Amino acid sequence: MHNVTPMLARKEDRDQEEISWSFPGGVAGFASYWFALAIPFILYGSNTLFFFLYTWPFFLALLPVSVLMGIAVSVLLRGHLILTLLLTAVAVLSLFWLLFTLLSGW
Repeated sequence: MHNVTPMLARKEDRDQEEISWSFPGGVAGFASYWFALAIPFILYGSNTLFFFLYTWPFFLALLPVSVLMGIAVSVLLRGHLILTLLLTAVAVLSLFWLLFTLLSGW
């Protein structure tokens, strides 16, 4: 007979999975995109619709970029939700407004 003591598996010794922060970041990017899309309508009224009629592909291309920016910010900040929302909103609004002013002044 061997001189072996059986050890019970402890939960503390197991590798714990890291929490995924991508979903809240994606939601923050998606919400920031729609918020940024609403601002020109609030500022300029219904005439903005005619502007978007011809430039919609440019603004539609910002949707996946906004979601990816939200995911990246959320992962980098490791789930600090308030900072994620704030930084994502500022970045998406800046990007959206930059494109809007570029196209409207062109």
